[in-house]
Amino acid sequence: MDLDAVADELYGLRPEEFVAARDRRALDARKAGDEALAKEIGALRRPSLGAWVSNLLVRRQREEVEPLLELGEELRRAHRELDGDRLRRLARRQSEVIGALGRQARRLAAEAGRPVGEGVQREVEETLHAVLADPEVGRTWAKGRLVKPLSATFGFPQADESVLARRPAPPAATGTARRDEGGKGNARDGKSGAYEGKRPRGRAEGGEDGEDELARRRRLSEARRAARDAERDLHARETEAEAAERAVQEARARAADAEQRIQELRERLRAAEEEQRRAREEEQTAREQAREAGRAVGGARRRAAAATAEAERLGARAGARSR
Repeated sequence: MDLDAVADELYGLRPEEFVAARDRRALDARKAGDEALAKEIGALRRPSLGAWVSNLLVRRQREEVEPLLELGEELRRAHRELDGDRLRRLARRQSEVIGALGRQARRLAAEAGRPVGEGVQREVEETLHAVLADPEVGRTWAKGRLVKPLSATFGFPQADESVLARRPAPPAATGTARRDEGGKGNARDGKSGAYEGKRPRGRAEGGEDGEDELARRRRLSEARRAARDAERDLHARETEAEAAERAVQEARARAADAEQRIQELRERLRAAEEEQRRAREEEQTAREQAREAGRAVGGARRRAAAATAEAERLGARAGARSR
C-alpha cells in the first residue's frame, strides 16, 4: 500500500464515503507499522461536491483529458500571437467543449448515484476554464484528485495586457493627421498662428479621451473579473455549506448508530454480568454440596472400615472356637 494508490482509491469515492474510507486506510497503515503513511493518508482532505464531479469526469472520460489540454495550449498560443481569427474560432470551440463536458459531468454524477444541480455544473465548467488558461492547473486537474473546484482569472491576463500595450490609439492618430493637414492649409492662408493656438488644447483633449477609454476598458475588465470571482466564491461557499451540512448529517447518523451499538453492548454486558452472578451462586452451592458429599463419603468410609474390622474379628473368633 502506498499514498498514490490510496489517494486514487479515495478520490474515486463519493464525498460522503471519503472520510470513513480514509480513516480505515490510515488504520490499516498504522496496523502495518507505517506511521508516516498513516499520517499522510489521514491528512488527505475530503473533496467538495464540485471537485468530486470534476474528478469523476477525468476518471470516467480519460479520452477527453488530452484534447482539452491541447485546446488550452492552442488558445494560449493564439493569445500570445494575437491571432484574432484563430482566437474567435477557438473561443467558439472552447464554449462548445466546456458546455458539453459540464453537461456530461452532471450526467456522470447522476449515474454514480449522486445527482447535482446547475451550481455544481457551473463549478465544473469554471474548473475547465482554469484548465484551459493554465497548463499547471491542467496537469493538476488531469490527476483526478481535486479537493475543491479550480479558479480561472478573467480571460488570459498576460495576453490581454499584451493586446492593450500593442493596440493602436485611433482617436489620437486621427487627430494628429487632421492637425497636420489643417496646419498646412492655414499656413497657405497665412492663419497658421491662430489655428495652431487652438489645436494643442484639442490634441490634449483627444489624448485624454483615448486614455479615458483605455482606463474605462481596464476598469470594466477588472469589474467583470471581480464579479466573476465573487460569483465563483459564492458557489464555492454554497458548496462548502452543503458539504458541511451533509457532514453534520453523516456524523449525526454515525453517532446515533454508535449509541445504538453502545446500548446493545450495555444490555449484553448486563446479561453477561447477571449470568456470571448466577453461575457464581451455582458454583457456591455446588461447593457446599461437594463438601457435604465429601463429609458423607468420609463417614461412610469410616463406617465401612469399622464394619470390615468387626467382621474380621468375629471371623477370627469363630475359627478359634471350631478348633
